Amino acid sequence: MASSPEDLKPTPTGPSRDSANEPNAVDRRSFLVGAAAGAATLAFPRITAAETGLFAFDDDLTAIRSQVDKRHDEAVRRLQTWIRQPSIAAENRGMNEGCELTMQMLREAGFDSVAKVPTDGQPGIFATLDAGAPRTLGLYFMYDVKQVDPKEWSSPPWDAALVDKAGFGKVVMGRGAVNQKGPEAWFLAALHAIRGAGRKLPVNFVLVAEGEEEIGSPHFPQVVRRPEVQAALKKCFGIFMPSAAQSPDGQVTITFGAKGVVELELVSSGERWGRGPRLDVHSSNKARLDSPAWHLVQALNTLVSADGNDPAIEGFAAKARPLSPAEKAMIADAAGRMNETVAKKQLGVEHWVHDVSFQESLEMLMSRPTVNIEGLVGGYTGPGGKTILPHRAVAKIDMRLVPDMTAAEALAALKAHLGKRGFGDIEVNMTGGYDPTSTPADASLIRAQSAVYRRHGIDPVLMPRNAGSWPGYVFTGDPLRLPAGHFGLGHGSGAHAPDEYYVIESSNPKVQGADGAVFSFVEYLYEVAKTT
Repeated sequence: MASSPEDLKPTPTGPSRDSANEPNAVDRRSFLVGAAAGAATLAFPRITAAETGLFAFDDDLTAIRSQVDKRHDEAVRRLQTWIRQPSIAAENRGMNEGCELTMQMLREAGFDSVAKVPTDGQPGIFATLDAGAPRTLGLYFMYDVKQVDPKEWSSPPWDAALVDKAGFGKVVMGRGAVNQKGPEAWFLAALHAIRGAGRKLPVNFVLVAEGEEEIGSPHFPQVVRRPEVQAALKKCFGIFMPSAAQSPDGQVTITFGAKGVVELELVSSGERWGRGPRLDVHSSNKARLDSPAWHLVQALNTLVSADGNDPAIEGFAAKARPLSPAEKAMIADAAGRMNETVAKKQLGVEHWVHDVSFQESLEMLMSRPTVNIEGLVGGYTGPGGKTILPHRAVAKIDMRLVPDMTAAEALAALKAHLGKRGFGDIEVNMTGGYDPTSTPADASLIRAQSAVYRRHGIDPVLMPRNAGSWPGYVFTGDPLRLPAGHFGLGHGSGAHAPDEYYVIESSNPKVQGADGAVFSFVEYLYEVAKTT
């Protein structure tokens, strides 16, 4: 996902070196057939009307914890199977298989109804689990992952190998390990453990999943806004997304929303511009021909200040909501608890923009809209030189949005700005994006998160929002207006990067391994069931 950025994790340690072991072998067909057979013989007991609200928490949790420990290997194999199925929306690779595997895993975990939802892009999933509980919790899953370059990985990204990682212990390494298949697999493992203990699920579930989060969720609203999905979600008291929230020092951060995002391409071409070549030509002709590549560079220069740091698109940030005094106080407290030196080391930087203080850098991270160049593509990019004047150049852009901004208005502002500056010929192709999200700090599911963390001796850092993005606006905005939050003990890193990992057997006493992370979801479900 455009998931939680590493710079929001407090006092992390620096990178450590990995040593790869051989992956555990597992036959996918045998695993799925065996798991499906187990699902057919076990079902969640329903809560009767007489039992409403009466949960024997201590006895339940003791029995369930035993099941978590007993099912450790099963849970790890399930995650490895999921990782070994590539599902890359950006490349349309393995998406149908990834969707079917996700649906199968939901059925095995006890969901009553699991349906594929067609969209104009990759399919979504709508699933429900009715345990007869008094409260219903919404779930958001994604089954797609980011692209990979296997040459950059120390262990092949689709092997899901178990490797020893210095400072952490045994981890599973592979694309999707922490973003987002790992946390989701551990959540499903929690449901298996509850069922295996013969205990009653404390809440009902309505789940919606998508296969396009990593390309900006362009068709996810088509899933959520179906009448039957809307009707089911209206019964929920909130939306929950599993996560691996712990930084290497064991700390967690609770956020009350996320920035929105617009992902797009700006395309400059001689054909559309009416100047410059329509095909690549010899570079000697630059003496007498316009360059679409330079035309794009000049357009990009108008989007930001001279140093490249401040958006300069007219009207882009006109509605951006400034930080409130309470939010500034929250950030000041967080800055005092986070380690600036370690944060810079993790990001590989020595300075914040404009050489601001650490606290001010966090305020900017929370409150500033941004215009970022993800990539520039044009002409020849292979080894050596090739003396051409390219006819076409592309800039991949993302724009992050803060509350009161909308993706539609940001896109309109960009187009108007380019037209006014003489760059109306440049194509603006939005590939994905959505509005920001906000959730009240006193929402019951947020208070439940905090209660479980504190039970584990963790005083969570609080932040107004996540500087990354996820499509929670479809839940927190009209017409549902549901609170949304992320939760989960455990640690992983490398989302969108090589050597992505998730801790299985922790050698770090401050970080939970697989069993601790799975059990944290059990605790969370029981907590939200009783938190009003």
